[in-house]
Amino acid sequence: MTAAHDFPAYRGQMEYFCLGCGSRYNVDELHYTCPDCGGVFLLDNTDFDALSARSGKEWQDIFDARAATRTTPLRGIFRFYELMAPLLEPEDIIYLGEGNTPVIEASPAMSDMAGIPFAFKNDGQNPSASFKDRGMACAFSFLKSLVRKHGWDEVLTVCASTGDTSAAAALYASYVGAPLKSVVLLPHGKVTPQQLSQPLGSGATVLEVPGVFDDCMKVVEHLAENYRVALLNSKNSWRILGQESYAFEVAQWYGWDMQNKCIFVPIGNAGNITAVMSGFLKLHRLGIISCLPRVFGVQSHHADPVYRYYSVQDPASRVFTPVTVQPSVAQAAMIGNPVSFPRVRHFAGQFEAIGGQGAFQVVQVTEQAIMDAMIIANRHGHIACTQGGECLAGLMRARELGIIAPHETAVLDATAHALKFSGFQDMYFSGTLPAEYGVTPDAGLSNAPELLMDEAARNALAPEEFTLAAARAVAGRLGLAPKS
Repeated sequence: MTAAHDFPAYRGQMEYFCLGCGSRYNVDELHYTCPDCGGVFLLDNTDFDALSARSGKEWQDIFDARAATRTTPLRGIFRFYELMAPLLEPEDIIYLGEGNTPVIEASPAMSDMAGIPFAFKNDGQNPSASFKDRGMACAFSFLKSLVRKHGWDEVLTVCASTGDTSAAAALYASYVGAPLKSVVLLPHGKVTPQQLSQPLGSGATVLEVPGVFDDCMKVVEHLAENYRVALLNSKNSWRILGQESYAFEVAQWYGWDMQNKCIFVPIGNAGNITAVMSGFLKLHRLGIISCLPRVFGVQSHHADPVYRYYSVQDPASRVFTPVTVQPSVAQAAMIGNPVSFPRVRHFAGQFEAIGGQGAFQVVQVTEQAIMDAMIIANRHGHIACTQGGECLAGLMRARELGIIAPHETAVLDATAHALKFSGFQDMYFSGTLPAEYGVTPDAGLSNAPELLMDEAARNALAPEEFTLAAARAVAGRLGLAPKS
């Protein structure tokens, strides 16, 4: 067996596979949609079955041993190299500290509130503070390999974003440097200041477009089809591949035992939930896990096309229809026509074929529930973003509907760091959220600083007098009794 610190000798045979017409294309070029029918691609390793020469237990041991490696290309998401992009050479692989994000058990009070054991996987602890770094590590590593192979002297990377994608794309492009240059398109006024600061700080060209994410996506799709650019949205199937590492890490954390586990993922553009399902299916196919977890997608009622599709009980009667979105505090989820929906449908069918009815479900939550859940989570020691709040709201909704049982354990995807969405917390606390969000702040959850002494009173006191007066003011506010 190869030592844990050695880079794998195995190389797969990767092809683009169209979900629309079944066409296959070589991966020596960048493809985003099928030239034959316009369908979305998956990446297929046609030599995947060769991995079955090792038992599931052997693979568990290999991946567990790699968790302690000092070999840089295997330190992050690529410790699962054989399951993802096993055509990359070590010099192609970019590692910025992505992956290995912690699974944090809910506090006892939170578990009691939910009526079920659960944990947050804090993907906000990735380098650019969101899960998007997983996909970018893979997409940029592949792009780097193409540059090396073809000798390209300039590559313009482009993406549409609600914030996190642009931050990750700009970060990885700035690390690789020439010949890569980063351009990001953002919906004007729809990105938090914290998120906007990230691509600007990484030196990307930031262009704003009036409208919402879907409008930006149409622009970059046109660019990808008509100009030589590297598209980095989730139409890029290499990005989806990197995000599968989330599933691998969850399974590994729980000792490869997915019995009675439920994974909650916000849907948004549907790339992440696609990757999560694909990742678990690969593990199951190789016998690394003996059963699949149940997967729950979560959508806000302000952007819920996938929920509407699966709310129709008869599969033969389901018709996917894009929706016009309304403003959502879960900005990454404010997408009315998810690019990866065909992938969701593809993998959901496989999940249900193996795990039976209920193996894949979608729940709808309100904006009020999302915002309240984010505040409650962070009040109990977590660092959940609004999308993490969406997952907690989804868990609570699933409990209300009786579709998740008390003996199950839920893992909630906190996709980004809470600080990226601190503006929404500020508006919640101050009661200034615009009416279109449909959120009424709960006064019991609000918080604000209190001024104990104004500047004029402070200036009227000598330094020693100020210290004594301020201490007395603090003691009075907190009801402290003097020491006897």
